[in-house]
Amino acid sequence: MIEILNSAELGRARQTGAVVANILQTLRNRTTVGTNLLDIDRWARTMINEAGASSCYVDYEPSFGRGPFGHYICTAVNDAVLHGLPRDYALADGDLLTLDLAVSKAGIAADSAISFIVGESKPSESVALINATERALAAGIAAAGPGARIGDIAYAIGSVLSEAGYPINTEFGGHGIGSTMHQEPHVPNTGRPGRGYELRPGLLLALEPWVMTDTAKLVTDPDGWTLRSATVCRTAHSEHTIAITDDGAEVLTAATA
Repeated sequence: MIEILNSAELGRARQTGAVVANILQTLRNRTTVGTNLLDIDRWARTMINEAGASSCYVDYEPSFGRGPFGHYICTAVNDAVLHGLPRDYALADGDLLTLDLAVSKAGIAADSAISFIVGESKPSESVALINATERALAAGIAAAGPGARIGDIAYAIGSVLSEAGYPINTEFGGHGIGSTMHQEPHVPNTGRPGRGYELRPGLLLALEPWVMTDTAKLVTDPDGWTLRSATVCRTAHSEHTIAITDDGAEVLTAATA
C-alpha cells in the first residue's frame, strides 16, 4: 500500500516527526559510558507516553523477527546494525551505538535512527562509518522531490556508500510510512536512476542508509531480532522520515538543537 497524505495529515506527520527527533536527541544527550541499554529502553517508553504517542515496536511481529519485539527502541552496538533488541549491557567508552525509533501519534507514524560514539574515545573507523551514512542520507534527501523516482534516491545513497568503499546490503532499506510504520514503496540503498515509483507530494518516506565496514552479509542473533555483521565488523545507520512536497523534500525528524 502506498499512501498519499493530505494537508491535515501532513500537519500531524510534522508533529510525530518532532516527537521522534526530540526523543532521540534527549536519549543521545543522556547516554554516557555505563548507561545500560535497558535504561535507554525505559527512558524511551516514558518519553513516548509523555508525548501522547505510541510505540510502533512493542507489538511489532514481522516475518523476519521472533516477535513481538516487546521493546520501545532498537539499540544496536558495534557489530549490530539493525533491529537491536535492548539487553542488559552497560555501554563502554568507544562503543558505536545506533538508536532507531518509530512512534505513532494522531494516526501518523515517523521513523528515525542515529549512530554515535559513546564516551571520549573516537575510533577513526567508527567516525568514518557514521559520516558515510549521514552523507548518504543527505544525498538521498537531496534527490527526493515531486517527479523524481525511487531509483534516483537509491542511486544517490548508493553512490556515496560505494565511493566510501563500503559493501551495500539490499535486504533491508528505506520504506514508505504513514498510518503504519512500514509501507510501500521499498527504497533500497543502491539502484539505478530514473527507475521505480514516481514521487508525489504527500508521500512520506523513511530513508535509511546503513553499512558494515567490510561485508554485506548479515547474521541474526539468538534473540531472533538483532542483525549483526557476519565478520563482527563495526556498523552504522542513519535515518530520517521525509515528506515529499511541491518544493522538494521536507525532513520531519530533524533535531532542532
